Amino acid sequence: MATMTAAQRREQARIEYDAFIKGCPTNQLLDRLSDKWVSLVVSALAGGTMRYSDLSRKIAGVSPKMLTQTLRSLERDGILARTVTPSVPVRVDYELTPLGHSLALLLTAVKDWAETHIDEVHDARERYDTQDEQVA
Repeated sequence: MATMTAAQRREQARIEYDAFIKGCPTNQLLDRLSDKWVSLVVSALAGGTMRYSDLSRKIAGVSPKMLTQTLRSLERDGILARTVTPSVPVRVDYELTPLGHSLALLLTAVKDWAETHIDEVHDARERYDTQDEQVA
């Protein structure tokens, strides 16, 4: 049996990733990326660098705790970078990394799709709910 280098083992693992398996790292990443706060933060930062307070104002309904948790997880995953500028008060800026910009293309497209098609979804829900009431 031939031995594999670390690079070959990583490549083999990458080929074998299956997002449909709960324990697969790609499944876990999809779980994180499908969070609405992640989508909104990444879409907001697609327009450029923002401070925490700017993000908080732009993203309606996000609690300070959720925004902080989301920013930390995205920083940990390499999707955004946090820059601290020593001043009084301290200035903290958030911006997308190259990896984050590639993700922003997708998540912004999903956000735009939702904004474009919300009326159709509302109509479909009304039709469905009306049918459901008639059957009951």
